[in-house]
Amino acid sequence: MNGINIDFGRVWEWMPTFFEGAWVTIVLSLSTVFLGSLIGLIAVLMKRSDIKILNWIANIYTNVIRGTPMLLQLFIWLYGLPMIGISFSGLDFLGGTFGTREFITAVVALGVNSGAYVSEVLRGGLESVAKGQMEAGRALGLSDRETMFSIIIPQAIRIVLPGLGNEFITMIKESSIVSTVGVFDVMYTSNIVQASTYSIFEPLIVVGVIYYVLTYSLSFLMKKWEKRLNTYA
Repeated sequence: MNGINIDFGRVWEWMPTFFEGAWVTIVLSLSTVFLGSLIGLIAVLMKRSDIKILNWIANIYTNVIRGTPMLLQLFIWLYGLPMIGISFSGLDFLGGTFGTREFITAVVALGVNSGAYVSEVLRGGLESVAKGQMEAGRALGLSDRETMFSIIIPQAIRIVLPGLGNEFITMIKESSIVSTVGVFDVMYTSNIVQASTYSIFEPLIVVGVIYYVLTYSLSFLMKKWEKRLNTYA
């Protein structure tokens, strides 16, 4: 039986490449959660609207997105929709990594996916705000829209921040699927290093450690932030 030969020295010189991929993963996740938060807010407001067609569209959106795999959605955005004339062009001013068509499409695809889950987080936050807040806003002479954006949503945001933090952590891990379409994230770097060094196990361990450090650091910061918010509550 052959002995196991693990040599991290063969991948050490590739650490800058791993770190570059990690930076791409962070930017991708931040962009995705930001876009997803905007989409999620729009979706939850549509669900709370008195206009039935908006309720219907928002419910269909969340049900379809949450009921299908993210990888399938990414492939549809990248390969399916361009066949019917819906596609995104690269943005050269963002550079060779962040400005590629694949990266832009990945942000949109993952942002739309994230928005469906964020909408449920926001819905729970809005429903947790006392109903009397809406009446209080009206008593102050505010319209329903002004009350929503000036009173209800600011309170709900504080409540849902932990949930949004968890969505960010989840997206850091799940964004690894973009490596399948050639986006230079931290998972994709393992393919490059494996092909260059003929090492299989070591690059995967390095990538695993990077993901763990990213998610653990974010979890630690979110706990500190949540504790501070509770202190001022």
